[in-house]
Formats: sequence, structure tokens, C-alpha cells
Amino acid sequence: MPTTGLSELDVARVQRWCAGRVPERARHQVRVDCDVALRHLTIVECRAPWQEDDDREWTRFPIARLRYTKVSKTGELYWRDRNLRFHAYERTKPSANIDELLAEIDRDHRYLLGLTGAPPSSPARDGEEVARRTVHRVLVEGF
Repeated sequence: MPTTGLSELDVARVQRWCAGRVPERARHQVRVDCDVALRHLTIVECRAPWQEDDDREWTRFPIARLRYTKVSKTGELYWRDRNLRFHAYERTKPSANIDELLAEIDRDHRYLLGLTGAPPSSPARDGEEVARRTVHRVLVEGF
């Protein structure tokens, strides 16, 4: 793996946080993982194929991103929109402490995932709302 600006300790903290999102009894169906890139970590929900005999890979759905800035040595939280684009999460400031960013996801998960403050439901947004509620259930309620 190429050298990143991310500390191995921070990567391990995020991976441990992800592993703790889903109880052991449900991990054959769903899990939360952390994809490591050069300067960011992407938290993803992973789902098993619908049919047990299906040999396809698990589906991966990005939830949030923790982006590291080398110059300031801080991380910043990003949320994902329905077009799979990430945007800075404006309710928290960049932090040198990765645990603060993870705590913000725990604290304000409904807003981060778009479950509050969103426009009223419409037929075009119903599928997106179902996906958000599923992610919310996995992250917070533990499947």
C-alpha cells in the first residue's frame, strides 16, 4: 500500500468503529467497512448477495468519507448525496482527532444521512429514502 498521510492508528480506529456497527449475528448479511485511499477513508455499507447460492460479490454503498489534509494535519467529515458525490459536512469543523469525527457521525447521524431536513418525500426520492433508512438502521440501531 502506498504511503498515505493517514496514520495507521487512525485507520485502525475507523476500522474498529466500522466493525462495531453490526452485531456478530448479522455479519453474514451486512457489515460496515472502511475503504482506505491515499488521503481519505470511505465508510461503506456492504450487503451480501440476495440469494445464498449467488457467487456475485457483496454490494458496497458509500456512506461517509473522512478526508485528511496533510498541510493542516486534520481530518474532515463528508456526506454522500444521492449521486454518490461527497460534500463537506458543515455541522462540524475539521479535527486532528479522528474520534471526534466518528463521534459526530454517532451524534448527528440522522442529518448526516439526510433523514432530517430533507424536502418532503416524492416518488423520485422514495428509493433514496429507503436506502437512507437502511443505512441509518445499520449504523445506529445495529441491524
